Order: sequence, then structure tokens, then C-alpha cells
Amino acid sequence: MRNMVEKNQEKVKEVMKRLGEAYPVTGPFLDYTNPLELVVATALSAQCTDERVNAVTKDLFRKYKTPEDYANASIEQLERDIYSTGFYRNKAKNLKGLGRVLIDEFDGKVPNDFNDLQRLPGVAKKTAAIVMSKAFGSHESVAVDTHVYRIARLLGLSQGKSIEAVRRDLNAIIPKEEYLQINELMITHGRKICIARRPKCGECILLDICPSGKNFDK
Repeated sequence: MRNMVEKNQEKVKEVMKRLGEAYPVTGPFLDYTNPLELVVATALSAQCTDERVNAVTKDLFRKYKTPEDYANASIEQLERDIYSTGFYRNKAKNLKGLGRVLIDEFDGKVPNDFNDLQRLPGVAKKTAAIVMSKAFGSHESVAVDTHVYRIARLLGLSQGKSIEAVRRDLNAIIPKEEYLQINELMITHGRKICIARRPKCGECILLDICPSGKNFDK
């Protein structure tokens, strides 16, 4: 087991080196100006593109500025305001609940704690990890979304069959200070090259170290 961890530690260094050279600028990602906006935007991004979320939050953040604004809004109005992000009924319920929990349990402030963040409706480990890294500069975990999950498994960095298993594997082989970087590099690569339904393996700078690319017909 130890040898496998060490091999993956060396491999992930090479992966990050190559991706870092290929994508000196990553993204685009979610727009926000404070921790509350980041929590809301990340919660809305479930099953939705960052571009669509940014289009919605451009108006949403002008209208809802505090936890009280979300807590006091009607569900029907919230649903209308976030409709185009998909799954709007559940997301509206979470936003209203999020506002209430922030007021009742955290004095109206987004908590600077990985576990406390997960007490907010609609916030799981992925969102909590992003908020901790981007809003508070504390790297608690790799944020594993569908891109990170898929690419980590394709590269053989994890054999995990769940988001949680892949998260644990990546946390074990990546230095904490690089948790956010690996997330953003893999997302950018997943959008541009390692596309789920139509991967551009012939253009991939990781092809020679990707077990899943061994059958690629050059």
C-alpha cells in the first residue's frame, strides 16, 4: 500500500506540472465577492454550469445580500429567481434554510470551519472544501466534482468508486496547499480536453501516463 501511495504521489506531481504548464490560467469559475455569495453560488452549481450560475447570480446577489434576505424570501420567489439553474425547488429550499441556519446558529456569518459549513442546507464536502480554500485560505480537502472524479480514476490516481473514496485517495497523495490547484486544473482539463462523452485523447498532454489512454489509436 505504501509503495502505491508513493507512486501516486510522484505521478500526481507530474500531472500537476503538465497541467500547470498547459493552463497557466484556469477557469472560468464562479463569480463572488464574499463568503456568503460563494456558498450560494457553489450550492447553485450542482448539476449546472458555472457560466449559467454566474448569469443567474448577477441579479440574485443584487437582490439577496444577507442571510436574512434568503431566510425571509418566499420559496416561490426564490424558485423564480434561480429557476434556470435546474433543480430549482430543492435549491430554493436550501437557500432559505441556509439563511435561517446562518442566523440561528452562526450569528449571520458564514462559519470558517469545514465541519460547520456542512451543517448548512445544500452544503456537502465539495462545497465546504471550496469555501474554506477560496474564502478563508484554509485547505481542508480536495473538492471532488464530476471532472475531478472522472480524471483521477482515468489516470489511476484512485480506484475509488464513489466521490468520497476518490476524495480520500487524493487527499492522501496531494500536499494540502495544492488541494485547490488540483481541483481547478482538473476541471479546466475536463472542460477542454478530457470531455466525458467525447475525450480528445489525441490532444491530451497526459496520454502517455494515462492507463485509460493505452488503447488510443494514434
